[in-house]
Amino acid sequence: MNRVYPREEYCVACHLCEVFCRTEHSRYKDVIKAHKNGATPIKRIFLEQSGPVSLSINCRHCDEPLCVYSCVSGALTKDPVTGIVGYQAEKCIGCWTCIVGCPYGVITRDIAQGKIVKCDLCPGREVPACVAGCPNGALVLAPGPSQGLA
Repeated sequence: MNRVYPREEYCVACHLCEVFCRTEHSRYKDVIKAHKNGATPIKRIFLEQSGPVSLSINCRHCDEPLCVYSCVSGALTKDPVTGIVGYQAEKCIGCWTCIVGCPYGVITRDIAQGKIVKCDLCPGREVPACVAGCPNGALVLAPGPSQGLA
């Protein structure tokens, strides 16, 4: 399965990965409309920065997903075929145990909905919006560890 990986040597902390993620998950799918009307979706990718070093992190769709194991309602599942850690909002009870279980800290609370938000690798797209929109190639879509790439 392909996953999104950061390449910190190319990241310039422009935050465009966050912008494109929010836009892709908006009802408008247009960068201006998605951010202008006050209902900006919650981002599913996060830019971390310490001095001159920066990189984006998102769900790793882990081979052994602690978030799935900690989910008491069955809202998070690991697809055995695609390897994607999927999320079913209708099953989520807002207990946040998956947030505590995630070693990367990339599952976010949607307080308004009482649910969580996480990277879904942009279903329906060949390449996730964050990867496609990164102007410097600081994000790449590559095979995961189970395919021999770490």
